[in-house]
Amino acid sequence: MTAATHSTLFPRVPDSADAVLEGLDPEQREVATALRGPVCVLAGAGTGKTRAITHRIAYGVRAGILQPSSVLAVTFTNRAAGEMRGRLRQLGAAGVQARTFHSAALRQLQYFWPKAVGGSMPRLVDRKIQLVADAAAACRIRLDRGELRDVTAEIEWSKVTQTVPADYAAAAAKAGREAPRDPAEIAQLYSVYEDLKRDRSVIDFEDVLLLTVAVLQDRHDIAEQVRAQYQHFVVDEYQDVSPLQQRLLELWLGDRDSLCVVGDASQTIYSFTGATPDHLLDFRVRHPGATVVKLVRDYRSTPQVVHLANGLLAQARGRAADHRLELVSQRSAGPEPVFTEYADEPAEAEGAARRIGELIAAGVPASEIAVLFRTNAQSETYEQALADAGVPYQLRGAERFFDRPEVRRAIVNLRGAARFGGNDSLLDDAVDLPSQVRAVLSGEGWTPQPPAGSGAVRERWESLAALVNLAQDFTAAQPGATLGHLVAELDERAGAQHAPTVQGVTLASLHSAKGLEWDVVFLVGVAEGMVPITYAKTDEQIEEERRLLYVGVTRARERLHVSWALSRSPGGRPSRRPSRFLDGLRPGSASSAARTAAGGPGGVERGRTRGPEAVPRRAQRTPARCRVCGRTLTDAGEMKLMRCEECPSDMDEGLYERLRAWRARQARRSGQPAFCVFTDKTLMAIAEAVPDDEGELARIPGVGVRKFNRYGADVLAICAGQDIAEGDEED
Repeated sequence: MTAATHSTLFPRVPDSADAVLEGLDPEQREVATALRGPVCVLAGAGTGKTRAITHRIAYGVRAGILQPSSVLAVTFTNRAAGEMRGRLRQLGAAGVQARTFHSAALRQLQYFWPKAVGGSMPRLVDRKIQLVADAAAACRIRLDRGELRDVTAEIEWSKVTQTVPADYAAAAAKAGREAPRDPAEIAQLYSVYEDLKRDRSVIDFEDVLLLTVAVLQDRHDIAEQVRAQYQHFVVDEYQDVSPLQQRLLELWLGDRDSLCVVGDASQTIYSFTGATPDHLLDFRVRHPGATVVKLVRDYRSTPQVVHLANGLLAQARGRAADHRLELVSQRSAGPEPVFTEYADEPAEAEGAARRIGELIAAGVPASEIAVLFRTNAQSETYEQALADAGVPYQLRGAERFFDRPEVRRAIVNLRGAARFGGNDSLLDDAVDLPSQVRAVLSGEGWTPQPPAGSGAVRERWESLAALVNLAQDFTAAQPGATLGHLVAELDERAGAQHAPTVQGVTLASLHSAKGLEWDVVFLVGVAEGMVPITYAKTDEQIEEERRLLYVGVTRARERLHVSWALSRSPGGRPSRRPSRFLDGLRPGSASSAARTAAGGPGGVERGRTRGPEAVPRRAQRTPARCRVCGRTLTDAGEMKLMRCEECPSDMDEGLYERLRAWRARQARRSGQPAFCVFTDKTLMAIAEAVPDDEGELARIPGVGVRKFNRYGADVLAICAGQDIAEGDEED
């Protein structure tokens, strides 16, 4: 290992307190040196807040003002706590406790339980859903899997907001929550759930905080012992603190004010879990003499991305908006955000996948690209599009579409109906494939109208609705298709997506993307009804949806692609419109018309991208038609073959098998799944066309520029009947 490599992997520990301050900007330095009294750091996205607070702690330790063991830094995820500990070690401040609220409380509860209560502490249950199911059984209330998740979430919300069962209905109504069941039923389930825990001598995750609060409130001697241990507190992501966590923090502090909080009200996106920015916004009211520092220098994103982020917040309303931070990018200029309008969702997914393939071919690492969407149910379309394009991907914060329990059960039921449909009374009145699918899935919870509110029931419905939509699209492409044909299609799709996990493009919901960043971000589905989501009704809920989009925008370092579709499926009525949050920000929208007339960016691109890297494409594609019968094709697989699935194939079987063997060798050498080289449908299309020259091969859907450049010579040689030894293949 060279000295340069060693210094990169193991940064030199600063040799003095002053050296800790080197490299900080003026505002970060102000945070780092504000070691006395209450401190409130208002830190925008990408402004180096973690750097500021870790250097503050390290500076205090290295200057001899703070004892490492007397400092407790708390945050909200184990990943963030681990990152903080690692940075503190690199700065020479080992020994400082950096933990989540729950981890810190659990350590204290375990230590003081024998003294405060006596005996052994109750067992901590990892998952409370089984207890909720037992409570439902005791109440003779039937809950399916989705309802169990939703009721569990309501119990968790009640506990972090310190709401007892008897007060649940009133508290939920006041908070504007859409209860998944009758509020009286949830209150009953909540009460019985608590009884069961006591009977079984177990506690849950929220009890850790509740019991720690109870011990510190009731036992002043224990509270003083904790306060003697921890004398300085730092709280990251303070906008996400719940009332219960705030109460615990107050008990840790006592009557002292050695507290530093860091947060951004504009990134409050978890109110459904009980998080509230009020504690951050009221900090100066509770602590009139507090030092307040604003971090607005954005080191993450280009000026173009920052301009869009600032524009989103400039239109915001409400208390959090009144305290928004105007970010100032510290990076050199980059490309303008790209706004793309598509005719339908499959075209949007295909367009994103095509552009991602071009970026990867141009040298952008797949791991530095993300596709972010509002709901987990949207992932399937992008999983399929990326798989068809041969782009490896990884799904973050959600199960793959075909791994979701409701989807797996639905496919099992559809397979059974296909096999024994003649004996199934559900299908008696179902005259076509879509109605058959709806009939089968109605037993799994699908209904013509989506359920009210959010949560597991809504997510489950969205997954089933995606299958219903797929059946409709499948029938449009194959009018005579049966349930058996649909099940075979689903099995083929599921098989492609169960390929070995590889490092690739990140697919994630906007909520699960919080705290992460990428060079290139595709924000997809940014249309009314999705962003903001349909069940966001109140002004507060709409504004949280705006903040969620703001979080998505600020995940991008260099390139940002924003897109939406005018209809759900090909040929559908183009009734959708771009998200209201983009009004005045996207080129061509109402309040940006003056800029356009003055020579600014032109209208929104339709089905193609803008910018210096753009590849010119026709605004409207000519309909693909079957080369055998002439029918218009809409299914992606059929469009690759350029024929209907049921039309006769003239494929050269021997050539197809030789191509498959060659593909397997290429996949083995590159360490990728086989479909990342070419999908089965593309190989079939090649074996049917048997191209003689580069032009014919390039015209086959699924080949593309990158794959043509990499594999074209091999494929043409195989089509010409030449044998290619492994050593002669392209890398």
